[in-house]
Amino acid sequence: MKKDQISVEDRYTQWKSLIPCLYDWLANHNLVWPSLSCRWGPQLEQATYKNRQRLYLSEQTDGSVPNTLVIANCEIVKPRIAAAEHISQFNEEARSPFVKKYKTIVHPGEVNRIRELPQNNNIVATHTDSPELYIWDVESQPNRNAALGAHPSHPDLVLTGHQDNAEFALGMCPTEPFVLSGGKDKLVVLWSIQDHIATLAESGSSSRQGSKHSDKAKESPSIGPRCIFKGHEDTVEDVQFCPSSAQEFCSVGDDSSLILWDARGGNSPAVKVEKAHVGDVHCVDWSPHDINFILTGSADNTVHMFDRRNLSSGGVGSPVHKFEGHDAAVLCVQWCPDKSSVFGSSAEDGFLNIWDIEKVGKASSSAGPKAQNPRPGLFFQHAGHRDKVVDFQWNSSDPWTIASVSDDCGSTGGGGTLQIWRMIDLLYRPEEEVLAELDKYKAQILGGYVP
Repeated sequence: MKKDQISVEDRYTQWKSLIPCLYDWLANHNLVWPSLSCRWGPQLEQATYKNRQRLYLSEQTDGSVPNTLVIANCEIVKPRIAAAEHISQFNEEARSPFVKKYKTIVHPGEVNRIRELPQNNNIVATHTDSPELYIWDVESQPNRNAALGAHPSHPDLVLTGHQDNAEFALGMCPTEPFVLSGGKDKLVVLWSIQDHIATLAESGSSSRQGSKHSDKAKESPSIGPRCIFKGHEDTVEDVQFCPSSAQEFCSVGDDSSLILWDARGGNSPAVKVEKAHVGDVHCVDWSPHDINFILTGSADNTVHMFDRRNLSSGGVGSPVHKFEGHDAAVLCVQWCPDKSSVFGSSAEDGFLNIWDIEKVGKASSSAGPKAQNPRPGLFFQHAGHRDKVVDFQWNSSDPWTIASVSDDCGSTGGGGTLQIWRMIDLLYRPEEEVLAELDKYKAQILGGYVP
């Protein structure tokens, strides 16, 4: 353990020294309690040098104070504004001046997963250690003081239908107000909240005006599922809608399988890949750029990319690509919204890897003709976290900007770290464009060393 600890600290020290070379901007925010999820909310303001945006986090406490859902306001510095020497000057134990807590919701149980509704980012769903899901209109919810003994806030809607705890698998539909969930009961459950979201804000504000913090407020309304889907043999770990269809979705689980579903064809799998990986499958993402491509991340440390036109051979998953760049279980995968061939993966090894499918099989021209990438497709490793990176999300409003969170209980003895960061654009822009820009500075670069 001590040896591992030293190597983590050495790795982190090396990473911090390279920040001015690798990053356009970075904010480091210490969390007193770890957050198992981080999600972008609506953009609030665009200014000359920075944008302001909501960010959803949680506080996973030890029970001495309540668990919470946290709404923060973040300032995101625009590209090529921050001074390189400034972005690496931060204290790991401090809060970032770019992240301010805006509102606290006292959550009934710990928050394992947060997902925002694409049609209205002020509405979020949460997973906890129970069969129920909670829907929150974060704007109309009152701001609470999360003191010991505080009663939980009242969700705007409770979704019922699971027969056992549903802790992690949670998805929101891009095209309709549908919610998807998976749980320990091996089920995938679908709800429509269409009839409720229109009245959430109105009923929420009126019911809370008289008794903002009343512990005897009326019970939250609840709805049952639209449909329940059966096909997994073990806990469902993640679910994802097809970006272009409210009727199609996929799920992965501890049975190592990837299942594609079509609600129009009943509640049985449309296609089932029995052995998508050799271990539990923790996460899945469906490409918003090409609906044929699906990513899966597993306890076998790999990320697989599947083409749904040719998913398996002889019952065994036949991925188009296998990405091997993590040394521990992969916890989260997500396609980049800004470039169709790029995606990210985070894992228990503390790394958040950025991959580019276009770079698979290509040798680096600058490294010599025989140079081979030992981890094909990997072109950036974010090593700013010192423990498992439990969640991350690309920002669709600010290109190439990522929020990531780590649970630091194993390394620093508690708490967590939120980082909001953007790699330097020389790393992802077209090579010819970058070389042309660097060529402008060639004389200064080469001449800088002449006495």
